[in-house]
Amino acid sequence: MSKYKGKEKLMEIIFLIAACISIISVVLICIFLFMNGIPAMKKIGFGDFIFGQRWRPGNNIFGIWPMILGSIYVTAGAIIIGVPIGVLSAIYLAKFCPKGIYKIIKPGVELLAGIPSVVYGFFGLVVLVPFIRNTFEGNGNSILTASILLGIMILPTIIGVSESAIRAVPNKYYEGALALGATHERSVYCTVVPAAKSGIMAGIVLGIGRAIGETMAVIMVAGNQARMPKGIFKGIRTLTGNIVIEMGYATDLHREALIATGVVLFVFILMINLLFSVLKRRRAD
Repeated sequence: MSKYKGKEKLMEIIFLIAACISIISVVLICIFLFMNGIPAMKKIGFGDFIFGQRWRPGNNIFGIWPMILGSIYVTAGAIIIGVPIGVLSAIYLAKFCPKGIYKIIKPGVELLAGIPSVVYGFFGLVVLVPFIRNTFEGNGNSILTASILLGIMILPTIIGVSESAIRAVPNKYYEGALALGATHERSVYCTVVPAAKSGIMAGIVLGIGRAIGETMAVIMVAGNQARMPKGIFKGIRTLTGNIVIEMGYATDLHREALIATGVVLFVFILMINLLFSVLKRRRAD
């Protein structure tokens, strides 16, 4: 018995160390961002930095409001496109899909999760951009193109988490609804899905987090124009795109401003997670 207890204690220590390393890594990232980003905001001016509409590093003008709006618009578009498709797909896979078809669709969804971002970006560049250009207006590098591409990219996350949440609902919920005379569809949509809403919301939040943080694919299809968005068929630049495009040659205040942009992005992600936690607690109460 002492031998097994020793192994259990060793594993507990290993798990504790792993958890501590994860926490310390997050803390160090936060310290680095805020120590280098906050001073830049003070030099530029918080209002000028956040709400400034011009980004001209050569003239020491650093306003990231166009990039903030670009990130919000692209993420909102991805949510509009990806969330309904993802949730409905998860419901279908969990409660309606025949086993033969499930064996085909499920690996396909998992394959989507493993495709590199640059491959998605290349697909958007050679397929979506020409389609948008020929069907609508503009040159195809636009908010709409980036939204469609991000909507596709967040599908595996939303589908995977939502399906797991739906399958985790005890079967007695479904059987009870059937016993009361509800149809299969009504039992699923009115009983099982509401019971799994917490897990579904978690999948949606994870999808939103990926949409906000995505860089390479968006750079390839969004146009990367640091200006105020003027329509869904016009190009924009996101916060992540702004950092990646200019960090390689940025120096001094320019570099600090890009790090400050990372701080703003970090705060966005934090606000989304806090909002999800608040909604989850209210529903639990």
